[in-house]
Amino acid sequence: MRGDFTANLPADAGIRRILVMRWSAMGDVVLASCAFQDIYEAFPQAEIHLNTLPPWDRLFLEDPRFKNIICYDLRRKMRGIPGMLRWVNEIGRGNYDAVIDLQSNDRSRILMSLLWLSGRAPRYRVGNHRRLPYNIAPPPLPPPVHALDYLRATLQSAGVATVAQMPVLVAPARNLERCQGLLRQIGLSPGGYGVFLPGCQAAGYLKRWGARRFIALALALKRRRIARVLLIGADDDAEECREIERALDGWAVNMCGRTELLDILPLAAGARFVVANDTGTAHLASSTGRPMVVVCGPTDPRRVKPAGEKVVALQSEIYCINCYRKHCSHHSCMMLVTPEQVLERLSSLGVFEGS
Repeated sequence: MRGDFTANLPADAGIRRILVMRWSAMGDVVLASCAFQDIYEAFPQAEIHLNTLPPWDRLFLEDPRFKNIICYDLRRKMRGIPGMLRWVNEIGRGNYDAVIDLQSNDRSRILMSLLWLSGRAPRYRVGNHRRLPYNIAPPPLPPPVHALDYLRATLQSAGVATVAQMPVLVAPARNLERCQGLLRQIGLSPGGYGVFLPGCQAAGYLKRWGARRFIALALALKRRRIARVLLIGADDDAEECREIERALDGWAVNMCGRTELLDILPLAAGARFVVANDTGTAHLASSTGRPMVVVCGPTDPRRVKPAGEKVVALQSEIYCINCYRKHCSHHSCMMLVTPEQVLERLSSLGVFEGS
């Protein structure tokens, strides 16, 4: 390995066991599955372990790319020195030849430093900061930088080819069978429906486009002869989905709270299109390659847009876009995005051809 923070790890046949670290949030973990795929293809001879946080371990429990999933709740139950020491002991016992830290925040750097100080750090320590404890890292990237570009730069500094263009996730057979049954029960066939992801976590409410605008969009889609739309969300999205369902009088199928995370893969895969807020489930849906429009306001699409050739981010031109505020008195950035603009983007993606 040279002293310039780069190396060609795939050329080292002695790498037999690799730890990959990516903790949160959901969208970031899903986006990192692009990097997971590139690592998997670069090291066909190696055993790969994943270190993540709950509940995102559920996304990979049946993923054949990983021999082991190491999941510690370092934010809650195991927060503090006891949890950090347990992590160091667990990882130290793993006898890894390389650690690829795709989290690279203060906490992961502290843990990696403790591992290094314990004398049990692997020879190759890959991160995105050119300082201890890492000995392989890319040069700083000028902002704004998309999260995927950070991941790619980190892998490239280790000699790993970055090929994956969108998230790569595995839907277990039980999720496929369950969703097929749900669609049969509703009477929907592949390509005959759309998916709305109208919510987001409660703390990020400024990222919501709003039920009224989703309703107006749905009415326009109905005139375009789209059979129906599925509303998918979690507990924080329940009221939003109920409002849309009530207004559309049965034309929208409210699946909020009735799906698991990995159900989104087969449900989105059968959809003609997806319309979403900037939310973690949008990244899940992007792994299917279906046409998608993501409405952004307080967050910068140059940094957060889901990966994929058929994903379009839509944002209004207003002086305060990309503010990343948690509270706002006017919410103009989202209100200025119209259903007509979303329709236009869907049309540009070929959604209405042949309908």
